[in-house]
Amino acid sequence: MVFARRSSWWAWLAAVATAGAALVWSNPGPAEFEAFAGERLVDLASGELCGSQGLPMAIQLLVRDCPQLVRSQRAVLGALASRGTRRFNLGLFSLYVTEVGGQALLPGLRVPHYRTLTLAGAGQLLLLASSDSQELGR
Repeated sequence: MVFARRSSWWAWLAAVATAGAALVWSNPGPAEFEAFAGERLVDLASGELCGSQGLPMAIQLLVRDCPQLVRSQRAVLGALASRGTRRFNLGLFSLYVTEVGGQALLPGLRVPHYRTLTLAGAGQLLLLASSDSQELGR
């Protein structure tokens, strides 16, 4: 009976260790985060720039397909997010804290400020919190 309890304990320990190792191994890295952030910034930038209050009228006349133009910059936006990100790797999961924006695109037009907190673990990325320049009081 003592042997059965010990082997049960070892089986649980092995299962927990295996699950922990799987989580560590599947923790998304910076490249996956950059792709994820690029997608999110495309969504945000499309909403901000391609709406009626986004780009100045003169630029709207030149840009025929604003959402496609923004989508074409996905990699650049992901790299921008990556440069403004701090990663806290906690082994089983990571936290990414990102702050981007404030750069001048054109005279009178700045990239909106965004701050996000993203959880990465088990092969997934999950946006936990975000705020924009209006919420940040800028």
